[in-house]
Amino acid sequence: MIEVPVLKFNVEDYKLPDMHLLKNNVSDFDCSVFIPENLSIVLGKGSDPEKSIEWNMVKQDLIDVYKRPSGGESVIISENTIIIAIVKRGEKFKNPSVYFEKYNDAIIKSLTGIGVRDLKKRGFSDICIGEKKILGSSIYRTGDRVFYHAVLNVSESVETIERYLKHPVREPEYRKKRSHSEFVTSLSGEGYNIDKKFIIEILISEINKLKG
Repeated sequence: MIEVPVLKFNVEDYKLPDMHLLKNNVSDFDCSVFIPENLSIVLGKGSDPEKSIEWNMVKQDLIDVYKRPSGGESVIISENTIIIAIVKRGEKFKNPSVYFEKYNDAIIKSLTGIGVRDLKKRGFSDICIGEKKILGSSIYRTGDRVFYHAVLNVSESVETIERYLKHPVREPEYRKKRSHSEFVTSLSGEGYNIDKKFIIEILISEINKLKG
């Protein structure tokens, strides 16, 4: 009798609204900034689901898991976060640090403009308040497109992150092996209770200045 292997992990291809930037005909520069509808987990392209996710909790709570085309570690997305996606077409690919610098600077300028203080770029592609991370970003290149993808933590609790995500296999030096609760924060956790729709308006306005 042939035994049929049991599927341990149910991971779907990433299919949130910003994927239209990769799949459809878009302008030479475009962005998608939005609030996810549901709590889910997004794996980086090279992430190992078994090493990244607390699967017992994920299965128990019926949490969807996706894998995005860009790199980086696993993240939680929810209605308490904002996804920021930017695509640049028709450009010779540069060192990824060029894109992280450019787009993360725009995000920092946006948040600083609405009163957020002590924002810093840390590691290769993170944004922090002080020494705690509020945004992680990644880059994906395909054909003539460069795709930047980031998740801003507006008010998602660290307890949610600890419930579903293991300590990452790879981490930036500045993390110093800190747990999620010691390493991650949110805008609201730092005392900034700003309406998400207002944040989105400011982000889109600043990002659109990068056209050309």
